Amino acid sequence: MFYYLFKYLDEAYNLPGAQVFQFLSFRAALAIVTSLLISMVFGKNWINFLRRKQVGETIRDLGLEGQLEKQGTPTMGGLIIVASIVVPTLLFARLDNIYILLMIFTTVWLGAIGFIDDYIKVFKKDKQGLKGRLKIIAQIILGLIVGATLYFNPEVVIREKHKTNVAADIYTKVDGNGPSYRFQPDEHQSTKTTIPFVKNNEFDYAILLKWLGKGYEKYAFLIFVPIVIFIITGVSNGANLTDGMDGLAAGTSAIIGATLGILAWVSGNIIFADYLNIMYIPRVGELSVFIAAFVGATVGFLWYNTYPAQVFMGDTGSLALGGIIAVFAIMIRKELLLPLVAGIFLAESLSVILQVGYFKYTKRKYGEGRRIFLMSPLHHHYQKKGYPEPKIVMRFFIIGMMLAVLTIVTLKLR
Repeated sequence: MFYYLFKYLDEAYNLPGAQVFQFLSFRAALAIVTSLLISMVFGKNWINFLRRKQVGETIRDLGLEGQLEKQGTPTMGGLIIVASIVVPTLLFARLDNIYILLMIFTTVWLGAIGFIDDYIKVFKKDKQGLKGRLKIIAQIILGLIVGATLYFNPEVVIREKHKTNVAADIYTKVDGNGPSYRFQPDEHQSTKTTIPFVKNNEFDYAILLKWLGKGYEKYAFLIFVPIVIFIITGVSNGANLTDGMDGLAAGTSAIIGATLGILAWVSGNIIFADYLNIMYIPRVGELSVFIAAFVGATVGFLWYNTYPAQVFMGDTGSLALGGIIAVFAIMIRKELLLPLVAGIFLAESLSVILQVGYFKYTKRKYGEGRRIFLMSPLHHHYQKKGYPEPKIVMRFFIIGMMLAVLTIVTLKLR
């Protein structure tokens, strides 16, 4: 909103300093500061409200150290995160940008699904919450909307450069032999994405349908949309599983968000994209404002969520965080980097899948179920081994930061 207000003031009244709101970096800085203030200042009021209403977490006794001490801790704190993301985005981002609109929709949609789940758990006293299949259906619907929009919307394009004899263009290179040539930008819709650690690091999902014969590109949405659904569902549930220790999901998400923000910045900047020889995506740079608000919201939430937590995010926060990360990565064409940058989420999810699968297999084969881990998700395994909760969380953060650095390195390491 402020972008349009100060643009009008600059054009109509030539207001001194109004042009500063045209700078992406300035609006991103305002977004992160605002989200921090909302989460830290209004977060306290929300926690006090939850306490007055006795909106506390019901804890099942799983034999974990310090677990029962968390009984009654206010939950549904994810609303702090959602509000701290949406409000700064509405204030400082360009609302005519399709990427921003999709991210706002993703945040509100998954935040609402998580809120319903938490409401059933807390007020209906049903520990199961919203039925699992309904959550999956909601995630599939989101995937359909996001996938279809990214595929069919004419504003969602990439820019490729081709050698040309056209006399005027902004890119001029000089061959080793001496004569110069120019690049002519070509903006077009595409299902291309980025493959890490590969020299020619672009992959087109449409290739998977090449067996259909001539004109197979027209049916690329048949493979693109299901992939989007799979990624959103997987990452969203991975974040949900990670939310089992004080500060773990919020801190890990902040690290992932900061990393994706860097990738969005360089992918949406024509100079950086050219220098790094990566895919340039017009208009995607505006997502820097959104992801700045995301990082500010998660860091601000940590103020109250670090051990011992004063509030839990609940599914309201964890489902939204995972979905935001997934959709954001898809938009900047870096979704194949998610197993790396969101490696903590992946490890948590795999630990559950392996544990359940192995237990069922051994029960069929030996008549008695056996386990790979002492307990899943993975962070509970280390808790069962006797590690203090703050130490586990901090070590997961360190691993997350190492994965983040390695993700940034992929920009050049190929």
